[in-house]
Amino acid sequence: MTGILVVSEMVVEFDGFVALDRVSIDVLEGESFGIVGESGSGKSTLLRAVAGLNHFDAGGLMVDGQAYSSKRRQRRFYRDVQMVFQDPYASLHPRQTVDALLREPLIIHGLDNKEERIARALDEVGLGIGFRFRYSHQLSGGQRQRIAIARALITEPKILLLDEPTSALDASIQAEILNLLEQARARHNLTFVMVSHDLGIVNHMCDRLVVMKDGRIVELLTSRALETREFSADYTHRLFVASEGFSSGRTAPPAPEAS
Repeated sequence: MTGILVVSEMVVEFDGFVALDRVSIDVLEGESFGIVGESGSGKSTLLRAVAGLNHFDAGGLMVDGQAYSSKRRQRRFYRDVQMVFQDPYASLHPRQTVDALLREPLIIHGLDNKEERIARALDEVGLGIGFRFRYSHQLSGGQRQRIAIARALITEPKILLLDEPTSALDASIQAEILNLLEQARARHNLTFVMVSHDLGIVNHMCDRLVVMKDGRIVELLTSRALETREFSADYTHRLFVASEGFSSGRTAPPAPEAS
């Protein structure tokens, strides 16, 4: 069965450095799919290449049965595929009000009922119209990320790309944002592709995941296999031990080396 998002043998190079080396994933409609790995593993590069923010030099990309090249994307692609970035402080324009931030994608995609859509988007992320004419510097980190999620959802996408959407937030706020995302996925039958270094979050949020190292996929796992530690790759085991060290407050071991 072909997924709603299919990446085939994708290669990304930057000045001779291979950031992605023949990476393939197949994400099913309505699935929450995780991408994990240490810093520099290529996970965010993969997400950005899918989103059209990075080029790719070889391989294929298909979304909902439509093939896309590295350079040309139809406008419909940018409505169907939305991204929530890691840092809500950097992803919102500081000189635009919340109203302007949410109105802009509606104008770009020619969507009607703008007032109704903006009010509904704010309600959906738990803020309400009282936040409509505030600027981003008047919001907390959690509120900014809620606005970023509202902006991504307002075009009614099919796929949400999540680049460590809670890692820049306080621990007390992270669970609220993750619950908000889960509710949105259930409500709109969204497909998630989530990048994270936190295996606990991925295990909670995702149905399946890939483990990446040095621009390659090391292993494909189900969330059940992650929970029961049924790893086939030694690197995945070491990554899991490192993640456990962080979550328990212990000093994590050094980043795993290639065997």
